[in-house]
Amino acid sequence: MKRKNDQSLGLLLSTLQILLLIIMMTGSLWSAEKTTLHLWHPMPSPSRAVLHELIAEYESTHPDINVHLLYKENEEVRMAYMSATAFTEGGPDLLYGPSDFTGALVEMDIIKPLEEFFTEAELQEFDPKGLTWYEGHLYQIGDELGNHLALVYNKRLFAEVGLDRPPETLQELIEFGKKLTIDKNGDGIVDQYGLVWNFTEPFFFMPFYASYGGWVMDEDQNPTLGNEAAVKAFKFVRDMRDVHGIIPAECDYDIADSKFNTGAAGMLINGAWSWAKYMESPHVDFGLAVLPINEETGLYPAPMIATKGYYLNPYLEGERETQVVELMKFLTSAEAQFKYASRLATIPTRLEVRERPQIAEDPIIRTSIEQVSRGKAMPISPQMRAIWDAMRPAYQNVLGGSMSPEEGVAFQQEVALQKVAELFEGQDVDADAINITAILVYLAGIALAVWALYKLFIAFILPLIRGVPGVQVKESRFGVLMVAPAAIFIFGVVVYPFFYNLVISFSNMGLTTVNDWRIIGLSQYGKVLTDNQFYYFFMKTIIWTVVNVSLHVVFGVMLAMLLNRPLPGKGIIRVLLILPWAVPSYITALTWRGMFNIDYGAVNIILKNVFGMEPISWLIDPTNAFIAAIITNVWLGIPFMMIIALGGLQSIPQELYEAASIDGASPWHQFKKITLPLLRPVMVPAITLGIVWTFNNINVVWLVSNGGQPGDQTHILVSFVYRAAFNLYRYGYAAAFSFMIFLMLALFSVKFMQKNKATETAY
Repeated sequence: MKRKNDQSLGLLLSTLQILLLIIMMTGSLWSAEKTTLHLWHPMPSPSRAVLHELIAEYESTHPDINVHLLYKENEEVRMAYMSATAFTEGGPDLLYGPSDFTGALVEMDIIKPLEEFFTEAELQEFDPKGLTWYEGHLYQIGDELGNHLALVYNKRLFAEVGLDRPPETLQELIEFGKKLTIDKNGDGIVDQYGLVWNFTEPFFFMPFYASYGGWVMDEDQNPTLGNEAAVKAFKFVRDMRDVHGIIPAECDYDIADSKFNTGAAGMLINGAWSWAKYMESPHVDFGLAVLPINEETGLYPAPMIATKGYYLNPYLEGERETQVVELMKFLTSAEAQFKYASRLATIPTRLEVRERPQIAEDPIIRTSIEQVSRGKAMPISPQMRAIWDAMRPAYQNVLGGSMSPEEGVAFQQEVALQKVAELFEGQDVDADAINITAILVYLAGIALAVWALYKLFIAFILPLIRGVPGVQVKESRFGVLMVAPAAIFIFGVVVYPFFYNLVISFSNMGLTTVNDWRIIGLSQYGKVLTDNQFYYFFMKTIIWTVVNVSLHVVFGVMLAMLLNRPLPGKGIIRVLLILPWAVPSYITALTWRGMFNIDYGAVNIILKNVFGMEPISWLIDPTNAFIAAIITNVWLGIPFMMIIALGGLQSIPQELYEAASIDGASPWHQFKKITLPLLRPVMVPAITLGIVWTFNNINVVWLVSNGGQPGDQTHILVSFVYRAAFNLYRYGYAAAFSFMIFLMLALFSVKFMQKNKATETAY
């Protein structure tokens, strides 16, 4: 017995030792928990590869640090950072981006000055152009200088037409472009263009505007777009397409990039961020040159120059702030910049790196530095955002033929002044003045909160106390507890944002007031209702919704009736018809955008080869672009209505049709008297959902029209308000606008359901 007790005691001690060891190991794991630092960036693929290598190197020498990287496109990362940092005091620890982010981020007070973290000696190691100062403070440390445009050319294609150097003047640019523009198979379609670039965007237009002596703003940040230089630049770009024929009729960034990278274009105007890809392309013998001089004025095209670098989150403090600054210094160090420069031919901001033989002797970097010396620094004040928004519609309307160059120039100056004023609206609110409307809004908010808490008490707390009548207390409490997580989730992602948006709609929240906004009453609603664009885009939205939903229902019901009959291979047909709805809408929208291209799009090819029609400029003309978006959305929406209708048809008793046939009813009368009435309870809710979804469907319009192009004339209400919120930071105005959209849809949905008796049974 004693031996047995000893064995039991030994086993107990061994177990305790194992438990103690596990506890010690767990404790050591907890104590060795890593700190995760977050970095958001818009770096293209080649730069991302270098960044990942640098982060892996940093983590290997800092075992207590883990760096989480998040890639987003340039505009997306800007908007995501603003939303996360301004409204939730969150966001990443470091933000990487171009220096033109600076003005808006400073106005919103969501980046931290950096001068206290760097000594004077450290800052002197950088090119002054690589340090972004604004209103007396340093806000960005750059690791790359430029972000500029230059002329890229394919030496192989040049040699094929007898050219041995890049053009040196704009006249030569046109002459060389004509030689390089070739219809190789004689089918009347150009197979190789002389020049491609994203000429529909103002940023890519700027070098030519500067070559005629123009610039975007004066020293006081006022727009300077209404001048003869802009007229001449508009004509020059338009003539390259319409008169000389050296650039495609349609050419956005992706088209230009693809054509040059596959050897279907001799020259390209693009930025330093893209060159690494062309150097590696088997179809390109890479050459780089400065943009050729304008012999009419004697001025070189001056691309906008910007620094790319790192911003610091303003809410960092203590040890975490020290860790993030150390990471920033590592990523902007000489060795880090050397890796980027040696592999991607970028211009380092550290002067010491530029003097290294591998960098100093690189012909690409030398040419790039020469181009930068002829460029102009991009303004970093927030007014630049308003100017871009003013230039885009005017410029695209000129290219589309709906405005003359003179009309476009006058229009862009007028709109620029208006948008700059809108950018800073709300600053003149008297903080000390007593606002009766504000008091009423606050009281209404308190009453609404009390009402919501009362409803919450009735719905959840009271059942936990009393139990549900007719149900055992334990069961009722269990049911309420099961529903509670979903209710809390809905409150967090639907109810709270809804009421927050409602409060913001009564405020002056904007770029400069995002952190100290105030209730100002109904003025934002007044601005919406007195804005002519509201009514213009409202009518377009009505047309968009009615046409789309009507076609969804008609074709959806027709296909459902077809599938409700015996068909060979019906299962396969059903799967194929559902595919457009199953594929993510953004993929479908981008695919259709490519299919609508005037030169190589499948739609025009079919129209030409099957119907003998001339190519249609789907994406250049505003009406055609709107029709293209409707066609895409019809394709996307039919499967949903088809599935709903098919389910309704399969629930209709077959005996009704048999009895009707015996009574001599024709197929049309059977459809009218049996099918339609019995489908109504199913289709009315589906149609209501379809109307709401289509009315608010920003994806298709935005992606097919490339953000409302041409000339911001392809918007519907929801895409227009999106631009107001995220391009001009008019948060109060956008909130009022979006709440009015909600009211319209809510009232319509209730009335539509009541009128069609959707909640009543069919028989």
